[in-house]
Amino acid sequence: MKDYKNYIFDLYGTLVDIHTEEGEDELWKKLSFFYGFYGAVYEPEELQESYLALVASEKNSYAHEAYPEIELEYVFQKLFEKKGVQADMELAVHAGQFFRILSMEYVKLYDGVKEMLELLHKKGKRVYLLSNAQEIFTTYELRYLGLIPYFDDIFISSSCQCKKPDIKFYKMLLEKHQLKIEDCVMIGNDNTTDIAGAKELGMDSLYIHSNLSPELTGEPDSTYYMEEMDMKKLMEML
Repeated sequence: MKDYKNYIFDLYGTLVDIHTEEGEDELWKKLSFFYGFYGAVYEPEELQESYLALVASEKNSYAHEAYPEIELEYVFQKLFEKKGVQADMELAVHAGQFFRILSMEYVKLYDGVKEMLELLHKKGKRVYLLSNAQEIFTTYELRYLGLIPYFDDIFISSSCQCKKPDIKFYKMLLEKHQLKIEDCVMIGNDNTTDIAGAKELGMDSLYIHSNLSPELTGEPDSTYYMEEMDMKKLMEML
């Protein structure tokens, strides 16, 4: 593998293993209690239907974008407003985070992630995160996992209002830090987002097939390819 100056990582399925279930009845029952405590009274099924409708509406408002990304905190805020409750953004964020916790079975690092990131820093490399994710979830999960100090900068799609494979998302990072494409490699587990965007931009990439990777038919469009998640092997490549 070529020696790069800048290593750009995806998060979920590349560095972090996570499992969430957002369709469970118990989740919506407990979330309806939360909203009810603040005067926004929903039946669980009604709350779920309202949430899904608001998510769809928010996405439609970005229909002019090829790969739009919404900010979910506004959905959670509008769920209060729909019942006549004026909720500030702090409460909306707390509602969203409660939703995330209820949906989460686990979140953890893949074995060897911190050692791999430490190795890159010891070699004088710059390390960035470029994640299709929600700020109100991911920033706190990064803190919980102790990952924030390992990145020179973090880009989360909801804050940028676009997501991979949109090359605008990659360019935000490149332009902010004045990086040359030929000095960068994108590392991710999704051929249709992480790798496709990098390829369109002309950036080298490493595809890692993990337990969270979408089904892959044929070879990925990446410069490099790992058939399974193996941080020890990745460290050897780096």
